Amino acid sequence: MSPDLSWSSTAEPAHEPSNPKHGGFHVSTINHQLRLAARPAGLPKHTDWQLTEEPVPVPGDGQMLVAISHISLDPAMRGWMNAGASYIDPVEIGDVMRAGTVGEVVASEHPGFAVGEHVYGALGVQEYALSDGAGVLKVDPSLAPLPTFLGTLGMTGMTAYFGLLDTGRMKEGDTVVVSGAAGAVGSVVGQIAKIKGASRVVGIAGGQEKCSWLTGELGFDAAIDYKSQDVRLALREAAPQGIDVYFDNVGGEILDAALTRLARGARIVICGAISQYNATESVKGPANYLALLVTRSSMTGMVVFDYASQFAQAAGELAGWMREGRLISREDVVQGGVEAFPQTLLKLFEGENVGKLVLQIAAA
Repeated sequence: MSPDLSWSSTAEPAHEPSNPKHGGFHVSTINHQLRLAARPAGLPKHTDWQLTEEPVPVPGDGQMLVAISHISLDPAMRGWMNAGASYIDPVEIGDVMRAGTVGEVVASEHPGFAVGEHVYGALGVQEYALSDGAGVLKVDPSLAPLPTFLGTLGMTGMTAYFGLLDTGRMKEGDTVVVSGAAGAVGSVVGQIAKIKGASRVVGIAGGQEKCSWLTGELGFDAAIDYKSQDVRLALREAAPQGIDVYFDNVGGEILDAALTRLARGARIVICGAISQYNATESVKGPANYLALLVTRSSMTGMVVFDYASQFAQAAGELAGWMREGRLISREDVVQGGVEAFPQTLLKLFEGENVGKLVLQIAAA
């Protein structure tokens, strides 16, 4: 946390919620929150955030109070901070920062949620959240650690599953290449590709340690270190028959390199473009896009929320692979309060995390 950040209070006399102690949580009377103070230009800086506090709310009829234990950090958050049309409304100035979270119900007047149950929901960067249950799902910490429900058994896993198998239409025998392969989504994409019978899976990541993790523990057939290798040349060796499915998490020069190695009828999945999110100039399209014409290939964007009605089916399959030891879930968990969120978020754009980045703000 930057030393320039400090709490500002919007608190009135606090209300004591019911069930003040439960499941290891001591329910405070004060809720600390992180709000968007300004639209970032480039990388978010400390002045783009405001730390506030207010009384912990008391649930009314049909509501519950969730004590948040873990917060998901995702590259898409950078886009949510920008004004303008997108696949989801931007976070408005003064609003609590949007984030996927898991936590425990500590007070409830909702017939569908009981005190002591654990839930997932987009409840924001704060210690407590009041919810009417819309978009909130129950999770079972006896099946997997809570951070896993933000990663492989959460939106990360859903993105990898539907992006590869639906948008990318991967089939047995395909050569699959994944950028950002040591990240939360990319690491799961590559493993699903192997499970589903890809003939060759190649990951692109930054640094030899990450590349060794991909080809060692995760079973990728090859890994390319974009920090020390010429990606275009390395793809010739790693994917000699061309790329059938390219799952893109980074955009920019690496996307351009992949376009030069497409097999006929290739499918490119545009999941993200983390290399472009903090650009201060307009994002330019790929220079090699005419390769799509030459190879009769397609490039399609995917947004995970489009598959919400199918999440349960995908989660069941992902969980089954995890039980069988065929799918490895890795979470990079950082300890700290909500005030640690701004600095932790920067880890994504500095390439410091391996696997799913999670901020733990309370004992689970």
